[in-house]
Amino acid sequence: MPKTYDLILSGGAVATPEGIGERDIGVRNGKIAKIGGLSQSDAGERIDAKGLHILPGVIDTQVHFREPGATHKEDLETGSRSAVLGGVTAVFEMPNTDPLTVSAETLADKVKRGHHRMHCDFAFFVGGTHDNVKHLPEFERLPGAAGIKVFMGSSTGKLLVGDDDGLRAILKVIKRRASFHAEDEPRLNERKKLRVEGDPSSHPVWRDEVAALMATTRLVTIARETGAKVHVLHVSTGDEMKFLANHRDVASVEVTPQHLTLAAPECYEKLGTKAQMNPPLRAEPHRETLWWGVANGIADALGSDHAPHTLEEKAKPYPASPSGMPGVQTLVPVMLNHVHAGRLSLERFIDMASTKPAKLFGVKCKGEIKVGNDADFTVVDLKRAKTIRDSWIGSKCGWTPYEGMQVTGWPVGTIIRGKRVMWESDIVTPSQGEAVEFNYPSK
Repeated sequence: MPKTYDLILSGGAVATPEGIGERDIGVRNGKIAKIGGLSQSDAGERIDAKGLHILPGVIDTQVHFREPGATHKEDLETGSRSAVLGGVTAVFEMPNTDPLTVSAETLADKVKRGHHRMHCDFAFFVGGTHDNVKHLPEFERLPGAAGIKVFMGSSTGKLLVGDDDGLRAILKVIKRRASFHAEDEPRLNERKKLRVEGDPSSHPVWRDEVAALMATTRLVTIARETGAKVHVLHVSTGDEMKFLANHRDVASVEVTPQHLTLAAPECYEKLGTKAQMNPPLRAEPHRETLWWGVANGIADALGSDHAPHTLEEKAKPYPASPSGMPGVQTLVPVMLNHVHAGRLSLERFIDMASTKPAKLFGVKCKGEIKVGNDADFTVVDLKRAKTIRDSWIGSKCGWTPYEGMQVTGWPVGTIIRGKRVMWESDIVTPSQGEAVEFNYPSK
């Protein structure tokens, strides 16, 4: 008797750990049940994927969805809507909300807010602080916890841990890989006078490459001393990338599409404060060295650092303007355009956007297309040419730094646990997002 599936995707070029080739995928109860020829099998739904590539669901491990506390510019529903419109199937959200995500109660509140209200699956980072160190081993294992996030710079109040003793205390007690915003706070404070009123191009002068390298060097030294594993977020300088190439055993590396795509001074001339983010977009030599890191396997993961602000907020004169830009929806098309241009292979994109994030953070049943895993798929048309427009953006902020950019390679569908959530830029299934589950290290 032919087997019956809930969903069959037929005729697509499927990216499995064994390679990319035309196969069918059978889905049952939200899991991948079979990969192969399924033309004789029945299904509740069948999707003809001929001419399309079926990739493992993209996991964006750095987003700021602003809820609770700043929902005028984003919330969990709108941020996740933007994610699935861009082909992203799961997100890890950051703790700098109001109240801060620094306790079991604030984490549980976010998980409750996200359950079946977010369109994609989700996890939330817990902020590591001077005050909650002793509780971090408990917090990092709570349901829905992506791990611990530490701000070494670019934050205020309790979320800022800029001193070595504070970092050492955190890294001594936790077991999971922690994520770090690495900019040296004392140097940032010393150089604030270099900001030029009304000139966002002075942003990378203030937050210079030395501040980034100083913090990353300190972090890696303490990680090695304590035996901890660390994840350096949004690496922006060539100096950091070269340094981290020699410390792969303790530090993994994230890069963002914007640091790989935009460069100073042109980005500030064209976008003004819309190009303002932390750490800053830098000059072309830095961008080229980041690409060297991608080409040589030093960069492990892509994260969008989706950090939306309203146009009204961004219109304030620098430095009163806030840092951050939306990015979760444009991660896939912008990077597929780099694939089209030959900057990286499709296999490398899959590794950085799906497989490696799942492995680094111990995600259960995601990151690869194989039998038994969640049926999470990012369905793309590698040949489709489109122009990115503000009007396409699902984020509450309603804009993108890539407005008017022509790209080749486009997200056609987002399938999460066997449910077709987005298809051809329409949300086709009500929100059913659930907390990502993790495997926890014994050490």
